[in-house]
Amino acid sequence: MAELLFRLGRCSARRAWLVIVAWVLTLGLAVGAFATFGGALTSNVTIPGTPTAEVADTLAEEFPAASGGAAMVVFTAEDGQALTEAQRKEISALLERSGEMPGVREAIDPFATERTLQSGLEELAAGRKQLEAGERKLRQGEKQLEAGRKQLDDGQAQLDGGRALLESSGAPAAQLAELDAQQAQLDAAREELDAGAAQLEKGRDELEANRDLLEDSTVVAEMAAGVGQVSEDDSTALGTVMFEKPIIEVDLDEKADVADLFLDAEVEGVDIELSNDLVQTIPQVFGVGEAVGLAVAALTLFIMLGTFVGAGLPLVNALLGVGVGVAGSMALSGTVDMMSVTPVLGLMLGLAVGIDYSLFIINRHKTQMRGGMELHESIGLANGTSGNAVVFAGATVVTALAALNVTGIGFLGLMGTVGAICVVVAVLIAVTLTPALLSLTGHRILPKRQRGTIVPLSHSTSGTAPMKTSRAVLQSLLGVGVLVVLAIPALDMRLGLPDGSSQPEDSSAYRAHTVTEEKFGPGMNAPLLVVADMRRTLETDAEGMEAQAEVGSALLELDAVEAVAPVGVSDSRELVAFQVVPSEGPNSEVTEELVHELRGMGWQFGTGIEIGVAGNASGNIDVSEQLSNSLPGYLALVVGLSLVIMVLAFRSILVPLTAALGFVLSLFATFGALTAIFQWGWLADLFGIHAPGPILSFLPVIVIGILFGLAMDYQLFLVSGMREAYVHDAPSRVAVQHGVKAGRVVVTAAAIIMISVFAGFIFSHDAMIRSMGFALAFGVLVDAFVIRMLVIPGVMHLLGDSAWWIPRWLDRIVPNVDVEGAALERNHPNPAMEHEGHEQRAHA
Repeated sequence: MAELLFRLGRCSARRAWLVIVAWVLTLGLAVGAFATFGGALTSNVTIPGTPTAEVADTLAEEFPAASGGAAMVVFTAEDGQALTEAQRKEISALLERSGEMPGVREAIDPFATERTLQSGLEELAAGRKQLEAGERKLRQGEKQLEAGRKQLDDGQAQLDGGRALLESSGAPAAQLAELDAQQAQLDAAREELDAGAAQLEKGRDELEANRDLLEDSTVVAEMAAGVGQVSEDDSTALGTVMFEKPIIEVDLDEKADVADLFLDAEVEGVDIELSNDLVQTIPQVFGVGEAVGLAVAALTLFIMLGTFVGAGLPLVNALLGVGVGVAGSMALSGTVDMMSVTPVLGLMLGLAVGIDYSLFIINRHKTQMRGGMELHESIGLANGTSGNAVVFAGATVVTALAALNVTGIGFLGLMGTVGAICVVVAVLIAVTLTPALLSLTGHRILPKRQRGTIVPLSHSTSGTAPMKTSRAVLQSLLGVGVLVVLAIPALDMRLGLPDGSSQPEDSSAYRAHTVTEEKFGPGMNAPLLVVADMRRTLETDAEGMEAQAEVGSALLELDAVEAVAPVGVSDSRELVAFQVVPSEGPNSEVTEELVHELRGMGWQFGTGIEIGVAGNASGNIDVSEQLSNSLPGYLALVVGLSLVIMVLAFRSILVPLTAALGFVLSLFATFGALTAIFQWGWLADLFGIHAPGPILSFLPVIVIGILFGLAMDYQLFLVSGMREAYVHDAPSRVAVQHGVKAGRVVVTAAAIIMISVFAGFIFSHDAMIRSMGFALAFGVLVDAFVIRMLVIPGVMHLLGDSAWWIPRWLDRIVPNVDVEGAALERNHPNPAMEHEGHEQRAHA
């Protein structure tokens, strides 16, 4: 690989303009592909196959009226007083217009809903009065029936007595015939009375059935009235826009048209705010913070390389690489659902590794030029040595990012793929465009004071003294101790997704969230759609009402439920749906526990009922749990990869182990800092966090993948210097110190550049990007400066020769990847370099 990169570097240097034009054309093609095939991005996070997704699919098939996405519009009086009748009419008209827009099933008018509920309650009250009147009539009829029976019984007794007297006295048949006629009259009257009794019994049954229906209807109506759409002080109303599709599937243009309708509307004296579901925006890709980060990176490059030309080359390479990688990746957004943070992740990585990878090659070339090496030969050798390490380092980052696809989570795999594409482009630009630009730059890469002065280069470690063992112990323990303390808050880390409270304070989504919480309670920002599968067909309306009353009452008894509004019965007559308002907000632990409690309460009804939960809050909880469950497996995969890669790079067992353990320490320290700041709210004002909450659910997985790659980069560039000195016969502890001295400047500069680029995203308006920028910046900070520059040298010193031990059987089968390019240096020696002719140790 080193020889191939050497030839590629010289070829690129000799055909510099061809390489430059080729990359410019590639950028043009990438931008053209994005303009032609690119689609819209989304801010929604979903995972197919979750319990929420399964319930949503069932609703789409059997309960279309309850399956569409819902977005809330908040109308509140500017003066805090009750909304006037004129304002209410304008709001109703505005909602009616939104209900006629493409993609919208209906818009729910809160005032019409309030009137309907009130009318329903009044009708039920009237029905109760009618029922009471019917009850009175029934009682009167029963009294009359009882009196009639008594009269008949008395008449029958008299008739029977008379017949007995006549028969005993031998009365003539004519008199007995008169008694028979009277008996027939009594029998007819009794039949009439029995018919009346049957009619009364029928009326009684109907009355009882109506009473049950009325009671169930009253329960359902009172529950529905408990989910108010108008605040108690009448100053705020909640309108709801119901889309035909789930919110994740709603066409962004259709959603934007609806949002624009409300944002452009003017209702005098009324503020109109839109919920997060309706105004989710694509985050700003580049702003002031990012510009400051690049400025710090440029300053670092200038300080290290000493010329504006040298400082500009890595920036040009990185910007071109980002353009190609991000534009090319976003061309896929027209065929796959791509999250809005995906190209931002590519931008972060592309800028950071693009600058660093070019820096490594330029720094090696600059050193060789000072040693008197010919221009093209120096470019080729720098490309074959440092470029070889760049390719190997880039491969570790790409491997870690590509491994995100094994999590089985689609959007996460796509984020990893886009990030990997941007890193691949950065590597390709580093080993082709960098040599081309260096060729055109010539000796101007050196400061004027260094031109014409040759500084002999040497691998010699003479004059290098090993650090003291006491210092090695102290810095190792200190570094590990600091990271362990930083990692403690990670024990309390919770995962979630941003809601309206995490949006910028000047945004409509934030104002809608806060007004809704203030006027209606926090649970109105986290409504749950609960579906009960009754496992039987509800044949009549009465059965449907009974099921709604029974299940709804049980839901309302739960401690974490604030209100329940029955939605209705499905077309199949087997499902009953409810809107459940939790007592707390969407990211509360109470709401999370409630979702699990609801799903497990079907057994309470004893009829095999199954309870499912859907809605945005439920979906976010499911996504966070699935991502949390994927963490251990992905971390184990990444640690395993690090061991394999480091064994290949350093032909050692203990060096990979220390590298992997160091990565785990820096990772958990990063999680701890994230938890303390973004979840607990420590230093919240400093980082512009106005609503601490759970950690972004997919952030830990992303951080594992990226930090792994970057940590292995720094391990590679620092420890390869130690190994290079060791294979040139330096004592192991001297080699450690030599490697630190040789690599600390470039690793420090590279880390500062990485931190600057990532830190530029900390002050983004988007909560997801803000936490991602902090995690990556802090992770690089502790890994580069605590683990790689402090702990690893100390541990390597303490291990001594054993650090480079490898079993003979493993030594025979592990290929020699020659990361540091030692073989290439032997094949292309620099005449000005002092050679010591040391051969590589047999066991190295």
